[in-house]
Amino acid sequence: MAQVYKDLIETILTKGETRSDRTGVGTTSYFGYQMRFDLQKGFPLLTTKRVPFRLIVSELLWFLKGDTNIRYLLEHNNHIWDEWAFENYVKSDDYTGPNMDQFGLRALEDEAFNEVYQREMKKFQERILTDDDFSQKYGDLGPVYGKQWRDFNGVDQVKQVIEQIKENPYSRRHLVVAWNPVEVDEMALPPCHTLFQFYVQDGKLSCQLYQRSADVFLGVPFNIASYALLTHLIARECGLEVGEFIHTFGDAHIYSNHIDAINTLMERDPKALPTLVIDSDQSIFDLESEDIKVEGYHPHGRITAPIAV
Repeated sequence: MAQVYKDLIETILTKGETRSDRTGVGTTSYFGYQMRFDLQKGFPLLTTKRVPFRLIVSELLWFLKGDTNIRYLLEHNNHIWDEWAFENYVKSDDYTGPNMDQFGLRALEDEAFNEVYQREMKKFQERILTDDDFSQKYGDLGPVYGKQWRDFNGVDQVKQVIEQIKENPYSRRHLVVAWNPVEVDEMALPPCHTLFQFYVQDGKLSCQLYQRSADVFLGVPFNIASYALLTHLIARECGLEVGEFIHTFGDAHIYSNHIDAINTLMERDPKALPTLVIDSDQSIFDLESEDIKVEGYHPHGRITAPIAV
């Protein structure tokens, strides 16, 4: 798994182009790439740096519940969507605190500002958890993944695709789409992983994801594990074994302020992949975070890098 991921990085570094981007950070980008992972050979959780599996689980279950409010994530100590909700709040008329314009970049460059930002973020998180009205107004991210998966213009795509796999496994229409042109402008962040398709062969379920935009250092290891887990869960729900996870990219990029972190990762040797354990008989829609774990995960240490908002 680690070598497949390293090959992606090497391709971007050697063949990619320097590009400006929405965040103002700048990237090296390569357009059009594909990786394949045999899920029979271990769970593809990157070992050349520690990837927070608990966050992957709680985010995926959040999607599957059709939820779009970060309160559920905060209740599970998951902060990966906080910045987008916080951005909506500090741009509103209700926010009266210190100026938070371009807080992501400023926090990296100004230690004094970062302390102010962290205090404001902490207050925001506490209000989301304790104030129902505030949470409803500023914790919701708009019709992001969970809404589209479970209610795409009235269609519950996840339930539908499970039924289709059971009833007509060899259909070529086992798709779930997150990119909804009618609602994309209402989303805090338009979906990066835009659609996925399932494929059944020889009693095994494979999944291909198309990702329009991919932060290769921070996001992609997370995305690989998330969709591998989703493939396991859907296969389990349909009485199938797992096959492959295929990850197809549009714009795969490395942010300019991630290069040092990338270099550190590339110097590390991979370790054995862990095993996924689902310790419950519950339906995919009733699973709790503690029902899902990995065993035998002994990665190298974390490598930190700033998120581009």
